[in-house]
Amino acid sequence: MMDSTDKNILNLIQREVPLEREPFAAIGRELGIGGDEVIRRIEALKRGRVIRQISAIFDTRVLGYQSTLVAATIPADRLNEGAKAINSHPGVSHNYERNNEFNLWYTVAVPPDSRLGLEGTVDVLHHISRAEKTRILPTLKLFKIGVTLDMNKGATAKKEAPQYGEADRQSADRNVSEDDKAAIRALQEDVPLTPRPFDLWGRQVGLSPEELLERAHDLRERKIMRRFSAVLYHRKAGFRANAMGVWKVPEERIEEVGNAFAQFQAVSHCYERPTYEDWPYSVFSMVHGRSVEECETVLDAMAEETGLTERDSLYSTREYKKTRVRYFTPEMEAWERLYAGVLR
Repeated sequence: MMDSTDKNILNLIQREVPLEREPFAAIGRELGIGGDEVIRRIEALKRGRVIRQISAIFDTRVLGYQSTLVAATIPADRLNEGAKAINSHPGVSHNYERNNEFNLWYTVAVPPDSRLGLEGTVDVLHHISRAEKTRILPTLKLFKIGVTLDMNKGATAKKEAPQYGEADRQSADRNVSEDDKAAIRALQEDVPLTPRPFDLWGRQVGLSPEELLERAHDLRERKIMRRFSAVLYHRKAGFRANAMGVWKVPEERIEEVGNAFAQFQAVSHCYERPTYEDWPYSVFSMVHGRSVEECETVLDAMAEETGLTERDSLYSTREYKKTRVRYFTPEMEAWERLYAGVLR
């Protein structure tokens, strides 16, 4: 059971954990409690599987990685087996069963030096999952990315400026040095729950805490790091429904509609993606709510504001995988060596 202080902590750390020597003390000052109490409560929320991870969140594309959303159709009697095969790729960060003919939806990322490349990787995943159909749905335009679950009010039609969008991605510095990569390898891990976590991390990578924090601030200012924050287990946090709202939008209105949807606080992701003959939806908007009804209320408000009537709501019925992509590590190269000959 979470009390109001737990919920206030979760609301704060989803947006930003301070990049300073004693981040938990800084959170405590904002809430009127001690840093040790903040750590104790976060530890309890992690044991209760409410908090998934607290770490830096990077923009995959800015780091030179290629990524895409993929929709697949796999017969129900082979779905678990197919999902397990797809999960074997270290760059698969999200994998869900959804209530649609395309019943398995996953995201995959590959590094700049991938031997298979993004399409080659998806071809291998199509083959080893024994999918009947696979559709690659890369981001054509980013309108918003960044989820904040309001622990007090749930999903509402409240508006706010997007935390991160296309302008941020386009203006980001893509010159990632070896020193940057060393900092990224540390900052992408789950933050140690100690009063001075950057001291511990700094010792592990041979940097003083001041140097590591300086690099973290630099990565954020250059928009390589989107933010340093918490990600929750949505269902354990009380948000038991997530709707991938997909919209059929006239081409000339995509920019207008995407920007309008991005203003809704309950929308965590909003993108333009390609269409296919069997998939006519070009704008994707993810909404997390405490119930299906709460999600549909937000989607109805979005429809009313834009006048759009052709949409579908795809709800996840099973989570097969949700994790963070780990950057500049050897796991993906090992996977490619293992599966490089699959299509020959």
